[in-house]
Amino acid sequence: MKIIHCADLHLDSKMTANLSKEQAKERKNEILRTFTRMVEYAKKNNVKAILIAGDLFDTRNVSAMVRNTVRDVITQNPEIDFLYLKGNHDNDNFLSKLEEIPENLYLFGDSWTTYAYGNVRITGLELNAENSLTAYNSLVLDHDTFNIVTMHGQLSGYRNKDKAEIISLDDLRNKNIDYLALGHIHGFHMDKMDSRGIYCYPGCLEGRGFDECEQKGFVVLDINMETLKANVNFVQMGYRTLYTLLVDVTGVATTQEAAMCIDKALQENQYASSSLVKVVLYGEVNVECELDTSFLEEQFADYFYYIKVTDETKLLVNYKEYEGDVSLKGEFVRLVSESDLPEEEKSLVIRAGILALQGEEINV
Repeated sequence: MKIIHCADLHLDSKMTANLSKEQAKERKNEILRTFTRMVEYAKKNNVKAILIAGDLFDTRNVSAMVRNTVRDVITQNPEIDFLYLKGNHDNDNFLSKLEEIPENLYLFGDSWTTYAYGNVRITGLELNAENSLTAYNSLVLDHDTFNIVTMHGQLSGYRNKDKAEIISLDDLRNKNIDYLALGHIHGFHMDKMDSRGIYCYPGCLEGRGFDECEQKGFVVLDINMETLKANVNFVQMGYRTLYTLLVDVTGVATTQEAAMCIDKALQENQYASSSLVKVVLYGEVNVECELDTSFLEEQFADYFYYIKVTDETKLLVNYKEYEGDVSLKGEFVRLVSESDLPEEEKSLVIRAGILALQGEEINV
């Protein structure tokens, strides 16, 4: 028996933090399309159930197109069961707009609910402030079945009465769990939870920001119904991949010199042209160094679907160079150096002043 474990799809996310209006609309559609491609994968590979461990949607005001697409994909695939556990971004907006719940859509609630597939049991609970401390004691699982437990939240070693989204791993150990199917963390992570079971965050299907880099997709459990042992595999599915690239520009003096460093780093990494890339410039540069990140973004704009360049360099000021400088610049540097400003702020003020004196646009 094959089961897909996915989570944190965040359908209908605005996607406007970095992208243009046109790109944001395209990415929204791509994320929705990745959901439908996952279902197509399930159909082609004889997957019996798709377990959605929270945050199917991103907002309470889900568009009619997205709602209808999700509904139609479910109803058009009656041979696949969809087990939906709501996360902290979900609400009843989707369900309340349905004229009737599809027969192959199964829901969880605020008490433990179990769906049985022979000797495979899928049990889930939606955490809230009322049940977050008592839920663990009421979870009872058969030792002789393959037990999947699904929840949405952040794993911790203890219970937290103030945060319902905290899942106590210690309270779930040694409860006959074979696979703890989690949602909430947007990167793939899997590890042992006790001598019997493992826990897994599948991550999101598509990266939406640069805190969601690298490969995205879902997990497939292939359970042997005789031995009740499972193979667990991650399946990459995302349309586009996001990367954060650190580029050392220590010692550069100009924007073009920084561009050469970026170009070298990009050649070494060979990201696909469909990627979204954030370039982070770091290292130590002279305070008189000019770095125009907007020009760098334009210079590399054709390389990728989207590129962002941020300047996190450390500014170095050699005050001795300005001791005998009788120019306005030298007087300005000495004035700032003798001020009570913190050293890091001094370098920023000096850079801004030097740029202004040179007639450059100030962007620090």
